[in-house]
Amino acid sequence: MAAERGGCSLEAVPLPPEVRESLAELELELSEGDITQKGYEKKRAKLLARYIPLVQGVDPSLQTENRVPGSSQAPAAVSKQQKSRSTNSRDERFRSDVHTEAVQAALAKYKERKMPMPSKRRSVLVHSAVETYTPPDNHSAPPDVTTGLVEHVHHERPQVASVRGVPRGYSSSILDTADGVPVNSRVSSKIQQLLNTLKRPKRPPLKEFFVDDFEELLEVQQPDPNQPKPEGNPVNVLKGEPLGVVTNWPPSLLAALQRWGTTQPKAPCLTALDTTGKAIYTLTYGKLWSRSLKLAYTLLNKLTTKNEPLLKPGDRVALVFPNSDPVMFMVAFYGCLLAELIPVPIEVPLTRKDAGSQQIGFLLGSCGVTLALTTDACQKGLPKAQTGEVVTFKGWPRLVWFVIDGKHLAKPAKDWQPHVRDASAEIAYIEYKTSKEGSTVGITISHASMLAHCHALTQACGYSEAETLTNVLDFKRDAGLWHGVLTSVMNRMHVISIPYALMKVNPLSWIQKVCSYKARVAVVKSRDMHWSLLAQRDQRDVSLSSLRMLIVADGANPWSISSCDAFLNVFQSRGLRPEVICPCASSSEALTVAIRRPPELGGPPPGKAVLSMNCLSFSVIRVDTEEKLSVLTVQDVGQIMPGANVCVVKVDGTPYLCKADEVGEICVNSGATGMAYFGLLGITKNVFEAIPVTAAGVPVSDQPFTRTGLLGFVGPDYLVFVVGKLDGLMTVSGRRHNADDVVATALAVEPMKFVYRGR
Repeated sequence: MAAERGGCSLEAVPLPPEVRESLAELELELSEGDITQKGYEKKRAKLLARYIPLVQGVDPSLQTENRVPGSSQAPAAVSKQQKSRSTNSRDERFRSDVHTEAVQAALAKYKERKMPMPSKRRSVLVHSAVETYTPPDNHSAPPDVTTGLVEHVHHERPQVASVRGVPRGYSSSILDTADGVPVNSRVSSKIQQLLNTLKRPKRPPLKEFFVDDFEELLEVQQPDPNQPKPEGNPVNVLKGEPLGVVTNWPPSLLAALQRWGTTQPKAPCLTALDTTGKAIYTLTYGKLWSRSLKLAYTLLNKLTTKNEPLLKPGDRVALVFPNSDPVMFMVAFYGCLLAELIPVPIEVPLTRKDAGSQQIGFLLGSCGVTLALTTDACQKGLPKAQTGEVVTFKGWPRLVWFVIDGKHLAKPAKDWQPHVRDASAEIAYIEYKTSKEGSTVGITISHASMLAHCHALTQACGYSEAETLTNVLDFKRDAGLWHGVLTSVMNRMHVISIPYALMKVNPLSWIQKVCSYKARVAVVKSRDMHWSLLAQRDQRDVSLSSLRMLIVADGANPWSISSCDAFLNVFQSRGLRPEVICPCASSSEALTVAIRRPPELGGPPPGKAVLSMNCLSFSVIRVDTEEKLSVLTVQDVGQIMPGANVCVVKVDGTPYLCKADEVGEICVNSGATGMAYFGLLGITKNVFEAIPVTAAGVPVSDQPFTRTGLLGFVGPDYLVFVVGKLDGLMTVSGRRHNADDVVATALAVEPMKFVYRGR
């Protein structure tokens, strides 16, 4: 033992038991490396200062501050302090020099053997008796330093697993000293912990700590022999109706705009509303054409840097417009197309460090965007630097902001004409998509795909010239862009754009506009139908009899069916016909995948499937009854788009065709899908160039398919059913669940009673 540390022997000094115990613990900490030599000396000096006035190496300040004033002898002061501390210290009945002797004996035995102490303590909560201890093999580890501690253990009483939870009044336990002599004593938790530490073998090599964990992680989940398995025949590629030949069909979308802008200049194209529901401006086809020409000319000829044009054909341009300004967005979009620039519509950044806009900034940087188009009102609302210019948002490239209000545009020269070409494979625009990980990618759409998609939507929806369409969706992307900005111009339709701010103030606004404008088509989401149900009591003099098609853009979500059914129950008495409700399924990569046809086009009757959720978790389709709670009720999303080929493939691994009663990912081969993820060749090949194969490994087509990210199957009458999305797929113990089902479950209960905020 190091009793001689500090230059003074402690044998003749009367130390209280708790001090001896603390010294022993301190020695153990030093030997284990839990404390430095300097820390050891400091703590030891504090312990001994009040008992040994002249110990060498002790800081005098520690001696003076720990002495009791007016006392000439330290032991007397100690006895007084012990009496005064009797209320907050352990009873002396539980103290004994045996404690210290046991520790010192154990340490002496360890010192004699010259063996290294364990460098790290293990938990004392070890539920194994001493008699089950097996010393380590001499060839694999050093001999046990505590062999003597377990030679004479009484087997009739097991070792105490943990002494931290033992009450103070616990009678006694058996303590083995280093000499193997059992001692009956009331053992303190510290001493018991120390002995338990010494009795344990040297810790195993680092890799052995992970063996058990790895075995658990690598353990292959054995399939349940009773789990359902698909039994149907493999489903072949499903072919959609051919695209019809339309007489006098424009060769491109820009050609259609030019035709309507010059031959029907006064025809209404788009009506914008303010937050009160009042129409503030109606853009005609003539104004859309002339303003788009001015913008295209200005972008190509009036924006320069160092006497060089700032932009050249093929450059990408960001479109930053709020959801309340569809008119200026439409002018900017078609102006870029006429200038042969590639528009990249994005959301207006909220703050300089907005997390969502950082991902958008990454997209802009990867696309090489240097110019952003916006309006004067929108630019004024953006955060500014001290110079008065728009700040550089976090993660964004440095941009030149250009306001496209009329006063900033130049009149085209008389000899300047835009290049209105036929639809080609060149990129027309880039639509952004945010994945479940939060990353943002840009999906390229070619001029040919844009035209083919407009053609397919026109045929599937039966659009005709001068029809009125009410659009409640975001006009910058997805169905709001496809129906309300692109296909509408192809057919010279009149779009009533409902801003989101108006919907928050008046959820019935879109129904009121359908009624007042006698709209034939409305494009909504299930949330809009749900909100209108909550407010419908305030408005009774509305009629939906003019609607021939109510397109539900998120009809693929499992909760949309309840909104559709509830909406029909309420508004059927106000002119809404059941066959008018047309859910559809779409994805950013494949655009519109399927849509239920309106009644005048002769589509099959609507379908509904009640499926066992247990079987769905194994990707198996089994029809169940609605009386059960563990079922998922889904509605069809109609038939596949004209001119498209569709198949369903397995989610994991090689894209084998699924069986008829098996859920898989829907894949589309069509001229009306996206081309690629801009600048991302790796994931582009996986998503846009999939080659489905039969069970024998034979490709089903020599043309690549596009993965939609939609999970579903093809039912009777070739109706498509979607039960979830790949982004929301969760695999737990070999079973698949979808995040949308969790949302559907929450919406199915009465939220005011069962769902609480923050839970």
